[in-house]
Amino acid sequence: MHDSPHQARSLTGFTVAVTADRRREEMTALLERRGAEVLQAPALRMLPLGDDTALRRATESCLAAPLDYVIATTGVGWRGWMSAAEGWGAAEALLAVCRSATVVSRGPKATGAVRASGLAESFSPATEATAELLSWLLTRDLRGRRVAVQEHGAPLEGLVAALRERGAQVVEVPVYRWAPPEDPQALERLVRATVRREVHALTFTSAPAAVAVLEAAAAIGCRERLLRAARAEVPVCCVGPLCAQPWREAGVAVHCPERGRLGSLVRAVEQVLSRHGRHELLPVPGELVLQGHALLRRGGPVALSPQQAGVLRALAERPGRVLSRAELLRSAWPEGGADGHAVEVSIARLRKALGPQAGLIRTVPKRGYCLAGR
Repeated sequence: MHDSPHQARSLTGFTVAVTADRRREEMTALLERRGAEVLQAPALRMLPLGDDTALRRATESCLAAPLDYVIATTGVGWRGWMSAAEGWGAAEALLAVCRSATVVSRGPKATGAVRASGLAESFSPATEATAELLSWLLTRDLRGRRVAVQEHGAPLEGLVAALRERGAQVVEVPVYRWAPPEDPQALERLVRATVRREVHALTFTSAPAAVAVLEAAAAIGCRERLLRAARAEVPVCCVGPLCAQPWREAGVAVHCPERGRLGSLVRAVEQVLSRHGRHELLPVPGELVLQGHALLRRGGPVALSPQQAGVLRALAERPGRVLSRAELLRSAWPEGGADGHAVEVSIARLRKALGPQAGLIRTVPKRGYCLAGR
């Protein structure tokens, strides 16, 4: 007995890009378990600075005099700082200094790391937005106060400047930094695959990674085409609002889960693709479905090329309407490079894939093709 189409996994037929460096294997496993094909393209590398003189110097400055405020910005950064201090034999002293200060944490991940180290936060915004944390701090009298700021991959220039303008003495703690990816060409391949609509969703777990992808697109002259794809057909899914900011500033609507966790991010991908990347081809739900680059039917999924899927999607989005070869070319080959013959070949292969339902695609002489109305 064959499996029916609705038994296919939720992301069968979809290609999802993973731009994270840290925990990318975990993210990939979560997506593949749901049937997705994953395109890994780490946008940046996160380099720990456990032996870096700058981190040790900053830690010694924190220990040199009492701190009034300690700001934890990321969970991985806070744990890295405590781990490095432990390696130097300074963990107890650092924890004692932090315990006597007012600890504030930026979001749930940083809060969890702070609590795991035996400390308690006095304030943590519901989101990971730095602005909310800064607003809370600026209601306090900061003149002459010593404030330690744990950085998260890059200097927090806006936060630090605002604190110093209010008279605070700020100790910047650089726990890790972002570096270029080991394979810079992977980003170029990701950008080109996205503008060709070979990728169905982009995922991000950090704002610097989002910036790196946009900069890589600009470097090869594809930034506007990438943004056009993201605005129209390729959803961008980010782990939280801070991560989403570079895309939103570029005018792209971003999908974020309510909780900033990898599992929640994957569920957000599932939800958005189920709404926008799945097309029922028959009146009976689940009987014959175009999902990403796969045709789900009894007997199991049939893989389609991106161009074949593009042709079928264009027809499925307008059932009963005749689409010319030129219209199908624009839909399935957004970057050009094909002619009417390519459309004819795709139609022939689609009919073969549809099998007994090949008649769903009708040829209208001298006009084009249409999908039988549902």
